[in-house]
Amino acid sequence: MDIETARREHLKPAVSPSPLQSLLQDSTLPSTTHPGVLTLAFQIQHNLQYQHSWTGLRLHTHSPLTNAPFPRPLLSGLPPHRLYVHPDEQIELLKEAERKRKASKKEGGGNDVLKIEPEPEREWILPTRLSEKWTLGRLSEIFDGIGLVPPDAETARQEEDGQVNPWRTTKRIVLAAADSDSTVVYYIVHDGVVKPRQN
Repeated sequence: MDIETARREHLKPAVSPSPLQSLLQDSTLPSTTHPGVLTLAFQIQHNLQYQHSWTGLRLHTHSPLTNAPFPRPLLSGLPPHRLYVHPDEQIELLKEAERKRKASKKEGGGNDVLKIEPEPEREWILPTRLSEKWTLGRLSEIFDGIGLVPPDAETARQEEDGQVNPWRTTKRIVLAAADSDSTVVYYIVHDGVVKPRQN
């Protein structure tokens, strides 16, 4: 065995890249978008997937409505729990849960807990930096290019079967703001005025 081979055998094995590094290295980045904005989108995608258990995450660089490029890339995905429940839907869900609870009590079940778990819905996500300034005009550009629900095969099937949520009548996005220390905060932003939630 020569000296070079012996030296290689005693070296520590190479450290494998993190999931975020792998995502950035393996992705084919569209040439029309600034790489820093795409890196931010991948950072948010990674945070949603590994920290918040979102599934079905996709990167969108073009509007599904007009096929025009977005001012910046958007993400879409499915959260583990519903993020927003319309106040009128909330009332209906409570009424339905109360009916089920009463029916269960009549059948001998002693469950007094109202359990309300609406199905999660696909959401649009707008990756931003906390230091960015967003105006109504800039947000309007984003809303003009999106539909109520992000496109995917499941959404298309639900629309065909008439199973889309009738309470979802306003476009919304999840504004994901990343800070310089890699923390991310999320805000729900609606297109227009919405009825306030009841607690």
